[in-house]
Amino acid sequence: MRSVAVVNPSWIFADELARIPLAPSRDSRRPTRPAPMGNKKAASPFNLEGVRMSLVNHFNPYGGAAMAKYNIGVDYHKKFSYLVVKDQGGQVLRSGQIQNTQDSVSKFLAPYKKDSAAVLESCRNWCVMHDWLEDIVDDVVLANPFKVKAIAEAKIKTDKIDATVLADLLRADLIPQSYIATREVRDMRSLLRERMFFVRLRTMTKNRITTIFDRYPEEIRKFKSQTDLFGKKGREQLEKIKLREADRALIDRELNFIDLTNVFIKEIEEVINDNFKQSESAQYLETIPGIGKFFAMLIDAEIGEIDRFKTPEKLASYSGLVPSTYSSGGKTTNGRIIKGGNQLLRWAFVEAVIPAITSNEELRFEYDHLRKRMNWNKAKVAIARKILNIAFRCLKEKRGFKKLNKLELEKKILRRAACA
Repeated sequence: MRSVAVVNPSWIFADELARIPLAPSRDSRRPTRPAPMGNKKAASPFNLEGVRMSLVNHFNPYGGAAMAKYNIGVDYHKKFSYLVVKDQGGQVLRSGQIQNTQDSVSKFLAPYKKDSAAVLESCRNWCVMHDWLEDIVDDVVLANPFKVKAIAEAKIKTDKIDATVLADLLRADLIPQSYIATREVRDMRSLLRERMFFVRLRTMTKNRITTIFDRYPEEIRKFKSQTDLFGKKGREQLEKIKLREADRALIDRELNFIDLTNVFIKEIEEVINDNFKQSESAQYLETIPGIGKFFAMLIDAEIGEIDRFKTPEKLASYSGLVPSTYSSGGKTTNGRIIKGGNQLLRWAFVEAVIPAITSNEELRFEYDHLRKRMNWNKAKVAIARKILNIAFRCLKEKRGFKKLNKLELEKKILRRAACA
């Protein structure tokens, strides 16, 4: 009985890739047609260039940079980076470790600036090296580290090997690319995330004060219960209640910290509001139920260019609002939503559900209809997916949200009842 070996193509692909003698140029994208079968003359049994081009067309659905004369692989780290420069034939022209300064990168790549392309993986602070390279080489590609199998599955992993593999994948046009937002969009993302950070700090501080406040139930009974302990009346109550000296000092310090944090949040919100007035996309999103100015700016910044998503299903997959799927032997099972995707985008749409179903009758009807056959959490995610679809249409068609009038809503309810 013969044994059958199962081979993972990604294990051998990196080694074979380095042996490719010539990368396809800009003018040789189409593989050579083989000789027709009816030709009696001896034809070439193996067209290596045609096979390479077929592999490129088959394995790279993402598209890549046009083949450059110099292909630069960059393994970026916190204090230093390792660079490998290869020509179209795979010959190493220069390699080495440099310090992470713009001057060092420019000097290292000085002879290879014309007709060049560079690639680095998406990692912590990748934008620093990307912006440096963007001013030096013709094209910069950002690789998705989760999809670069030749590096992710390697047993022997060094900076030199990683940079070499990236350069080989670049010259073969096999880089699974990540989206690169503009500098303005990246700056807005940083600003929005900074506000989220300060709000999170403020919430943590309030929880600490509430915990100390609850240690004195006898003192609390002397005062009227306040819905907001940190509002005007709540703050007066915190000042009047008798506490131990240590707890009083702690609460005073943390109340001052909250006041300082509120100043930072207010300053950031002023900048966000100014940018909101200049963003048409954010203004379209703000008309959707449950989405205010902050969520509108967050969704707009995290999506970037809506044209890169052909369908709402593509956007939902990017946001992580799609179920996990297990299919084998003709049997398909859908599980919970996937863990991948843009977490902030998914969070924004899910958080928008409660105010949306509160203010919009159509979405409330959809939510109540879903609750009849599933729990509240699943229904909430389903409505979040519906809000995402609405946002996609608004951005694609460049319009605001169209609310159904009472007659249209009644017709929709009747149609749904007839189908049930």
